[in-house]
Amino acid sequence: MINLKGQTALVTGGTRGIGKAVMDKLAGAGADVCFVDLISEGTAQVEEEIKVHGGQCAFYQGNVADLDQCTKIAEDILSRFNKIDILVNNAGITRDSLFMRMSRENWDDVININLSGIFNMCKAVIRPMVKAKYGRIINLSSIVGFTGNPGQGNYSSAKAGLIGFTKSLAKEVASRNVTCNAIAPGFIKSEMTDKLDEEQKKTMLANVPMKRMGTLEDIANGVLFMASPMADYITGTTLHINGGMF
Repeated sequence: MINLKGQTALVTGGTRGIGKAVMDKLAGAGADVCFVDLISEGTAQVEEEIKVHGGQCAFYQGNVADLDQCTKIAEDILSRFNKIDILVNNAGITRDSLFMRMSRENWDDVININLSGIFNMCKAVIRPMVKAKYGRIINLSSIVGFTGNPGQGNYSSAKAGLIGFTKSLAKEVASRNVTCNAIAPGFIKSEMTDKLDEEQKKTMLANVPMKRMGTLEDIANGVLFMASPMADYITGTTLHINGGMF
């Protein structure tokens, strides 16, 4: 059983979906969990649900696209918990549109949150991790960062860029016992996929060798593994959780 008792985790985009599942999994392993989201609605309930595991939970409202906000959040967590052992960069948005119709605003919005947001959060925590000679950074990418996807040129670019960033940062901080890895989910059952009709789901699953969608827990388990001592000698890699889609 993985034991993260005494560790502090910071998860971005934690109020629902993958982020919420990751928080629950880390808290279940004993970690204190802090989470960041742009919207505060429903966060009080999330905090109480996470605290059921026995550890502490704290919400910070903020925009990961704003470096100053990320820095202040990290400083507050360090003041309260003394350290940040685990950073899970999960916050992300979509602004889907075929390229010929895509506005520069929709391009910038996705890049600023999904790629620059990771730079900002890593920038805010990397010095304390290096100083402590311990840190686990896990970045959420996507299968479309490897395959591309029509209508998601902005999203695919951000998720692909994230992989290059992960590899580069991993090499820079490896000697300080700080690892940096990525997880690339495939088609995951979520609020978004629940809105698809049966024909759309059938078309989607035709491309999945395992013939099912992944679950939020599948992704959360991957994050837990990467945050655990079992992954101490893994850095700069991408864990593909996609049912065999390559």
